[in-house]
Amino acid sequence: MKNIEEKKDQLEKELRQSDKKLQKLIEGIAYIITEIVEIRDPYLIGHHQRVSKLATAIAREMKLSQDKIEGVKIASLVHDVGKVNLPTGIVSKPSALVEVELNLLKNHPRTGYEILKKADFPWPIAEIVFQHQEKIDGSGYPRGLKGTEILIEAKILGVANVVEAMSSYKSYRPALSIDEALAEISKYENILFDPEVVYACLKLFKEKGFKFE
Repeated sequence: MKNIEEKKDQLEKELRQSDKKLQKLIEGIAYIITEIVEIRDPYLIGHHQRVSKLATAIAREMKLSQDKIEGVKIASLVHDVGKVNLPTGIVSKPSALVEVELNLLKNHPRTGYEILKKADFPWPIAEIVFQHQEKIDGSGYPRGLKGTEILIEAKILGVANVVEAMSSYKSYRPALSIDEALAEISKYENILFDPEVVYACLKLFKEKGFKFE
């Protein structure tokens, strides 16, 4: 009986080690994808890592399962992969985009989905990326999903993405302060953004000292 228990413990230990190795491999691939996207747009350098850091922290604050937390982390790192299909002139344009260019940009979640769905991730990475620009009132893109039609992981990624983007410098506008970015998501709480996600995000910055750097 003792030998059986020892073998069982050893097998479980090996499985845990195997899971950790797989996790590290997937994270490594995600970082490679991030580097490829950021090379095309210097204003995106560091964006995905910062979004991932905040989104992961929000997921933890909301006490999601470890499985969902890992999914949020990886999806956040690769959420802009669909931008590799955009013309360089749009990706790195030093001024605000015109309507035609915006319409092309709005297709990047779908392109990201088409790329990522080919990989058999342990989490719904492709679908999270597909949904990360959706808004709970249905005004988002590319499918106009509403409320519970949107995965909680995508709602978290959406808020983290907005806060980071607003508080970062762009060639066509100065960076807002974190307080200004947080005021913006508060303004649209329960309109564009899930209230539980907004609450967790505000708590991280205002009560728990979260910082991007």
